[in-house]
Amino acid sequence: MTALFLSLCLSATPENCATRLVPGPCTEARAEAWAHARPDLTLRDWDCAPVDARITPLPVAEVASGLFVFKGPHELATPENAGAHANLGFIIGADAVAVIDAGGSRQIGEQLYAAIRQRTDLPIGWLILTHMHPDHVLGASVFRDAGASVLGHARLPDALAARAEIYLERAVQDLGPTLAIGTEIVLPDAVITERETIELGARPLVLEAHPVAHTDNDLSVFDTQTGTWWLSDLLFDEHLPSIDGSLMGWRALMADLSARPAAQVIPGHGGPALPWPEGAAPMLAYFDALIEETRAAVARGESLSEALRHLGKGLQGDWALFDTFHPQNATAAYLELEWE
Repeated sequence: MTALFLSLCLSATPENCATRLVPGPCTEARAEAWAHARPDLTLRDWDCAPVDARITPLPVAEVASGLFVFKGPHELATPENAGAHANLGFIIGADAVAVIDAGGSRQIGEQLYAAIRQRTDLPIGWLILTHMHPDHVLGASVFRDAGASVLGHARLPDALAARAEIYLERAVQDLGPTLAIGTEIVLPDAVITERETIELGARPLVLEAHPVAHTDNDLSVFDTQTGTWWLSDLLFDEHLPSIDGSLMGWRALMADLSARPAAQVIPGHGGPALPWPEGAAPMLAYFDALIEETRAAVARGESLSEALRHLGKGLQGDWALFDTFHPQNATAAYLELEWE
């Protein structure tokens, strides 16, 4: 499939340039319009080329019929990974494709788009953003350009709007100004307040908005055809979970979800496919130990600074990025549980 490719430079620093794929009609008018809408960029050149000739597709695994997952490495965003460190993927129906999360930069969104085009020419009907975090949302503009309707939790627009500036600044810091070219915040076209179904053509997907847990805007996707439940960052495997919502809310939600049947689940990190509910056991054991230790520290009258010296120090186990995320988890746990 042929696509439009733009050679773009940062207007403020014209030596920083990158080539960006724009799905859709390949015309000069479209190239100029796309660049004109972004005054921070200067259009140097444009051309048309097959997607697979210019873009290296993300490597994806087919974990169920027509359901593909890219397993992100257990890393933070770096120039080397271009912001690809979360699980992303897509589901192919008879009539359309649904994409689930878009990666941590425009470039990763383009590579995910290329992976889709390796497997189907069907239209991309939806991009489902499972929550606000940048490793899941910063590639979204590629799929908006491809004509997808962007869906998210009812609280996602406010969460993204509040964090847009810092997320984009951090992308430049973590990836460098060249890799960050074209990376944007995209707000949903429609939101899910409770539960809704979208139809890919003989393949319904059930989208469910959840109460405050990992964040206050977590959304899951259930593929009724294969019984696969895409939980995203409601479930972490191998990679330490990060609390950006409510520890107790997250623990209570997982107790509820664990009672529901699923053939397999897709976590936001790790996997890429896990048995259910067994796949949640390591994360729940971490939560339960952290809750128990924190309650004991509060009962002893320890201050936050005193408690942080020891909370969860024996919980590292095999968790990746423990030293990065555990301190913020311990802080969140103490601040929540001291008022029980």
